[in-house]
Amino acid sequence: MNILSPTTNRVVTLTTDFGAQDIFVGVMKGVILTICPTARIVDIAHHIQPYDIDSASFLIHAAYRWFPPDSIHVIVVDPGVGTSR
Repeated sequence: MNILSPTTNRVVTLTTDFGAQDIFVGVMKGVILTICPTARIVDIAHHIQPYDIDSASFLIHAAYRWFPPDSIHVIVVDPGVGTSR
């Protein structure tokens, strides 16, 4: 079974450093719902300081245990954005 197929009713959490001033969080949710219209999306945090993977790690470590075991946790905090990598 695909981890996020159109027939699943999975919880998908989102943790990012995107903020909420633009379309990016909404676009992520739209993509998830296009793939799986029955997904239950939960925002954990979107105001992590840019590129701060330590804060993101702390938040997801504190939060993940309170979700069902088959939840999908999407964390997008990328300290390499804008570099030549």
